[in-house]
Amino acid sequence: MGTHTAYDLAELDKETRIGGVGIEVERPIPQIDLSDFARRKPEIAGALWTAATEIGFFQLTNHGIPQALIDEAFTYSAAFFALPETVKTRYPLKPGTNAGWEYMAQVRPSTGTADRKESYQITLPRMAGLWPTGTDLPGFKATMLAFERHNWALAMKVLSCFADRLGFPPDFFTDGHDPLKPEYQSTLRLLHYLGMEEAKPEDFRHWRAGAHTDFDCLTLLHQKAGEGGLQLCPGKDSDGQAIAWTDVPPLAGVVTCNIGDMLMRWSDDKLRSNLHRVRMPKPGESLGPRHSMAFFAQANTDTVLTGPEGRYPPMTAHDYIQMRLGANFERG
Repeated sequence: MGTHTAYDLAELDKETRIGGVGIEVERPIPQIDLSDFARRKPEIAGALWTAATEIGFFQLTNHGIPQALIDEAFTYSAAFFALPETVKTRYPLKPGTNAGWEYMAQVRPSTGTADRKESYQITLPRMAGLWPTGTDLPGFKATMLAFERHNWALAMKVLSCFADRLGFPPDFFTDGHDPLKPEYQSTLRLLHYLGMEEAKPEDFRHWRAGAHTDFDCLTLLHQKAGEGGLQLCPGKDSDGQAIAWTDVPPLAGVVTCNIGDMLMRWSDDKLRSNLHRVRMPKPGESLGPRHSMAFFAQANTDTVLTGPEGRYPPMTAHDYIQMRLGANFERG
C-alpha cells in the first residue's frame, strides 16, 4: 500500500506528527442525559455546547435508540464479518464512495500504516449491488436500514442544539443532512478489529486504529462492553504532539460522540474536533476481536459549509470529504 507524505489540510499535517505512544491520564468524560429532550432542550444544549467547545468529546445516555436494535445490529455486524472472504469481496468498497467492504485499507497519516481492521460502510445512495443478498445474510439490510435511521435522528437532535447556539435556524443541520436526497452522504460504518490471539510481539507495536480526527460533522459510536481500546486526546501542544491520552470505557447502551473537522470548520472553530485512536490490548486484557459501529453525520455533497462569522471561504461538503477520503484510504 502507498502512503501520503504531504497533505493540503492543516489537520492532516497534525496527524502525521502524533503517531507515537504518548502518555496516558485519566479524565472525566462528560455524560449528557437526553431524556425528556423537548422540554429540557435548553439545558441539554448548554451541556453539549460546554463539552463540544472544551474537549469535543462526550457520551449520551437515554438517547432513544432501543437497546434491542443496537444488540441486533451488533449481531448482524459480526455475522457479516464472519462470512467467507470470497463472499465479502462481492461487496467491495470503491475509492471515493465510502460504501462497501474493505480489509486493512485505511492508512492513517499519523502512522503511515494500515489500521488492523476490516469495515463495511453503508452510505445509502451508493449501495447499489453492495447489500448482502438474502442468501448470504438474510435480515441484514432491514436491520441496518432501521439502525441507520435511528442514528441519523439522534445526530440531528444533537446538531439542532448546536444550531441554536451558533445562531442558525432550528433545522439548519437537518436540512444540510437530508437523507431523502441523492446527495446524502452520511455513513453507517460497521467495524471489526482483528483478534490478536496469534499475534507476534512486534504486532503490538501497531495500532488497531491510528490517531486521527474524524472528517465528518458528528460521530456517534456504539461500543460493546468488554471490548475497549478507544482513547481520546483533547489537546495538542504547539508542535502538534499529543499531550496525553485517556481511555474511553465501552459502556453498553451509551453512545460516545465526537465533533468532526467538518463541523469545526462550519462553526468557525468554536466546536472542537479532537484526536482519538484505538490501542492494542494491554497485558491482562482480552486478545479477542473488537466490534464497534459508528455513524458519521456528513453534510450532503451539495451543502455549502459557511460559518456564522465567515472565518473560512465557502466550500461544499463534497469537496471537503473527497480531500479527506483521498488522504485516509489508499490501495496499491
